Amino acid sequence: MLTVGNPSSNSSADAAAIERRIAGLIARMTLAEKVGQMSQVMAEGDDAPRRLATVLREGRIGSVLNQVEPRTVNELQRIAVEQSRLGIPLLLGRDVIHGFRTVLPIPLGQAATWNPEIVQAGARVAALEAAAAGINWTFAPMVDIARDPRWGRIAESFGEDPCLASRLGVAMVRGFQGDDLSAPGAIAACAKHFAGYGEAEGGRDYATTNIPENELRNVHLRPFKASVDAGVATLMASFSDLNGVPASANSFLMRQVLRDEWRFDGFVVSDWDSVRQLAVHGFTAGDRDSACEAATAGIDMEMAGNAFSEHLESLVGEGRINVELIDAAVANILRVKFRLGLFERPYLDPDLLPQTPPEEKLRIAKVAALQSVVMLKNDAAVLPLSTRRIRSLAVIGPLADAPHDQLGTWIFDGEPGLSVTALQGIRDLVGEGVDVRYVRAMETSRSRATQAFDQAVDVARGADAVVLCLGEESILSGEAHCRADIGLPGAQVELVRRLRATGKPVIAVIMAGRPLTLVDIVDEVDAILFAWHPGTMGGAALADLLFGVESPSGKLPATFPRMVGQVPIYYNRKNSGKPPTQDSVVLIDDIPVGAPQTSIGNTAFHLDAGYRPLFPFGYGLSYARFGYTNLRLSSDELVVGGAMKVSVDVTNLGKVAADEVVQLYVRDLVGSVTRPVRELKDFRRIRLDPGHTTTIDFELHADDLAFFGRDNTLITETGEFQLWVGGSSDADSCASFRLVNAEGAAR
Repeated sequence: MLTVGNPSSNSSADAAAIERRIAGLIARMTLAEKVGQMSQVMAEGDDAPRRLATVLREGRIGSVLNQVEPRTVNELQRIAVEQSRLGIPLLLGRDVIHGFRTVLPIPLGQAATWNPEIVQAGARVAALEAAAAGINWTFAPMVDIARDPRWGRIAESFGEDPCLASRLGVAMVRGFQGDDLSAPGAIAACAKHFAGYGEAEGGRDYATTNIPENELRNVHLRPFKASVDAGVATLMASFSDLNGVPASANSFLMRQVLRDEWRFDGFVVSDWDSVRQLAVHGFTAGDRDSACEAATAGIDMEMAGNAFSEHLESLVGEGRINVELIDAAVANILRVKFRLGLFERPYLDPDLLPQTPPEEKLRIAKVAALQSVVMLKNDAAVLPLSTRRIRSLAVIGPLADAPHDQLGTWIFDGEPGLSVTALQGIRDLVGEGVDVRYVRAMETSRSRATQAFDQAVDVARGADAVVLCLGEESILSGEAHCRADIGLPGAQVELVRRLRATGKPVIAVIMAGRPLTLVDIVDEVDAILFAWHPGTMGGAALADLLFGVESPSGKLPATFPRMVGQVPIYYNRKNSGKPPTQDSVVLIDDIPVGAPQTSIGNTAFHLDAGYRPLFPFGYGLSYARFGYTNLRLSSDELVVGGAMKVSVDVTNLGKVAADEVVQLYVRDLVGSVTRPVRELKDFRRIRLDPGHTTTIDFELHADDLAFFGRDNTLITETGEFQLWVGGSSDADSCASFRLVNAEGAAR
């Protein structure tokens, strides 16, 4: 059961004092100053203080974006605090998505760690580095559920599952904000994009989303609710529309759900210029109407655009917007500024910031990279490599020595010069004992030129093994970088086949911002390490994994389809009335010529792909092998309002110490609305020595089985359930129990 506190909550006395200060400030503010608090502007460049001085003195800016020069940050703050009438400090925002100077794996890679502790530690490092540059607000975590790998922003997500995304989103919030939001080094987090952005049609960024309210509440809103319960300071609205109403003007989301139901008292910021884009959607006739709709719906601050600054005052004057609505938005913004301690400590003072030794930052980045890599294949135990058996190693491919690309998408402040690439990591590890020969073979991952393939083949023939670094450049994923074909781009497949023909063992190391369709190469290589974009220490981590210093332990946070036509494909699907089975699938090549059409015995699958993915959610191999035995429940009945203990014995049947991620899944067999075939409810990362057995205990609470029913209210229904514990969503250790009411009568 997920239970979280509010790390940034104030005592009732402190909260009351803040509310009094907010009320006092608002009572003194002019309408222009109020609208100013609702406006965020760009502040790039050394001349930002000069350019913005006048509007800052007039109190017409509440937040600035993308200024990371400490002296300039302090000058902007000085003008706002010392030269404006009311001296209200600024919020300084920046996209700190998966690191600042020290870069961790992309969020999807961090999700593959299934480790909230390392996600929190990484966010803490990022917060301290960003705070040292003057940043006090980041636009992370992104907790959109992402079921379509074509969508470029799946790289920023925690994958397809609400439980995993909730746990890791909360961890990131806690890392950024700490136990006390006003403490030096804490920065305000922003859960985004509220809501449903990950369901964009066809995986095309900014496209429309159509999500029934029941699905919205049962899947897409859950990580946002967890973030709000954890005390996230701010939320960001989605670019996309939701069921015909753009999120930036969606009062159902911003007022009914967020304010009335969840009692959120931070503030909501639009996405970049998304208020003015309401007119582009065709939802409004122009910027004036857009400002009215967004403010009325509950957008408190406009990012980058000028619809609020140009039109809110006159809209109030005309009576189209009540000043009380403006006051409420300003109160939400001021509340965050007070909680950050900006009124008491507006300036950046590096001497006040906690210090993290550089080696500790790199250690955290390396652990995150180590735990994020998912081993998808290891035929004949070709891995780990051994320096005793390998005397010559070919390292080939466009991403083997790509310090920038391994950092991944959405890194403004990362330093490629700090990157340890795969080539460097391997050379550092093996030293002089192994002859490492490197051929780039392709200029970029997109290259179609094959002129260098002959050289790559020659080097491979002279080596004992080949490490082939493939995938996507960082620019091929992220915002507005969606792909219709998610196979390996360029001539990479041909390169694989040419190297396979040498007869040497080929180990594919794949760096990418999304799940890829790997059917073209999966049978052409001996092993696959899927490394996402692993960040600053990616190469050092990969070297340790390739040579067995550590065992791979990452697990997939998103399903890998066989081909793009299976998308969307995700583990927690509904069963349908004709669910597929292995026996019901007839593939296209097996259909007899002239076969009659019939509906008898038909099930839900693709003739050319079957119904199974290439690799399922939660999957990941290890150099060890883990056995699951003696699955047991503390009772075969769980009372509504109560909890039960779920226990399983896990044994390391291998020869090396290794980590395993133990996963607990549940199925509600009968519901008043149809329920998924499996749902992740809990997980635990453990480490076991060879031959050792440990007992893992989970607490499953009846509340974990609640869902939104036909009337879209949260309910807990009695009835029959199945439960699995294992190393992936395909776990087969199964038990059954009944959820009963206090009188013991199931439905």
